[in-house]
Parts: sequence; structure tokens; C-alpha cells
Amino acid sequence: MSREQRKRWKKKSAKTRTGSLWLRRTLSQAAWAASRAKATYLAARYRRLAARRGAKRAIIAVAHNILLIAYHLLKTDRPCEDVGADYFDRLNAEGLKRCLIKRLERTGNQVVLIPTPATA
Repeated sequence: MSREQRKRWKKKSAKTRTGSLWLRRTLSQAAWAASRAKATYLAARYRRLAARRGAKRAIIAVAHNILLIAYHLLKTDRPCEDVGADYFDRLNAEGLKRCLIKRLERTGNQVVLIPTPATA
């Protein structure tokens, strides 16, 4: 295993830093509510993280995102704009396409992609 591979799989501490318990609990409650929303960026982020790391760690990460969003809203004095639930799909559309094709091929299907004509 090369040095770069070891660096990628390095085990980091799972403990959160100490801080305001009131703020942590409030942000966690907000994160639970945001994770239950239908088509929002925070709900999509929660689902992606919960699949890999577990629900509780995903909630802490979403709570951290909420805190960052609040900070930037206060700092820049701009209204909040949700980028949407499909933000991560749009971010890497080719990678998503490859991943879904591989999953279908693993189930024994042959996949042929035919692009649809763009509608105006």
C-alpha cells in the first residue's frame, strides 16, 4: 500500500470538540428536522452521509452545515438559496451515470445508453 493510499484511509478521531451544549442540541434538532424534508440540499446531504457513516454522525455533519450556512448568511447579508436535492447528482453527472451502469450490470443486465433529444 502506497503512502497516498494510507493517507486516504487514515483513521481520524470520531469525537466532537467541546462547545456550547445548548447550541449543539439546538442544531441537532434542526438537523433532524432538515433531514426529514423532501427535496432539499440538507436532506440529500443527510442521506448520503447516513448511508456511509450512520445516522448520528450524519446528523452532526448536517448540524455543522446549518451552522456554516447561518454564518455565511449573516456575514454576506444575502438571502438563502437552496441548491436543491439533486445538487450532488448535477455535481458529478458522469460519475453517477457510470455508477448506476455498473450496478445494473452487476445484476446481470446489459445496458445501452441512448441519449434523448433535448427539449426546448
